[in-house]
Amino acid sequence: MRAMAVENVDIQPLFATPFMRADLSSAITQKQVEYIQNLPMIRNRDNMISEDLYIFRHPELKSIADAVQEALNIYARTIMGISQTVYVTQSWALLNQPNVGMHSHAHSNSILSGSLYYCDLPEPVSRVFFDRHTTYQQLEIRPDPDKANLYNTSVNTITPRKGEVLLFPSSVNHMIEQNGSKDLRRAIAFNTFIRGKLGDYRDVSELDLV
Repeated sequence: MRAMAVENVDIQPLFATPFMRADLSSAITQKQVEYIQNLPMIRNRDNMISEDLYIFRHPELKSIADAVQEALNIYARTIMGISQTVYVTQSWALLNQPNVGMHSHAHSNSILSGSLYYCDLPEPVSRVFFDRHTTYQQLEIRPDPDKANLYNTSVNTITPRKGEVLLFPSSVNHMIEQNGSKDLRRAIAFNTFIRGKLGDYRDVSELDLV
């Protein structure tokens, strides 16, 4: 039998797309849950969305907004490795009725996006699907089911938990699985931007974002 000519195979990642999950349960009170659930809602493309798209500015939700900011600070320092501030811009409440999900989309004019699962999630819990492709794929080469891994799969799923926030790059396409429960599925979503100086003064690339 002929010996293999290929030796010392070493597979390593070149880049990675991170997401972060953190438990913010201690910052959320039952009074705040009721407050959010009583916000006026209007029809969105697939589901319902709060009429106000800056709900973290409400004084009643300050402890939640502060906890989200803490999570963003951790992401900025430990994952992005930056000293600038990533802060929440728009924030809104969402409601998925039975048999309703959310279409695949990404978030414009945002650095990171997040979902906060501030109350009970109906069973079965609708998953979040993340898709690495942002454009039409004319040629799609799928791995064998038992060979799928982080190098070759195009879609990954996350099952959210009550009280946690998910943070991920806003450019990543994502969708919400159809609500298979008879109960309402509720969450908060938000976008972010960056504050501080970018670039270099002497390199004439400085940008002061205040």
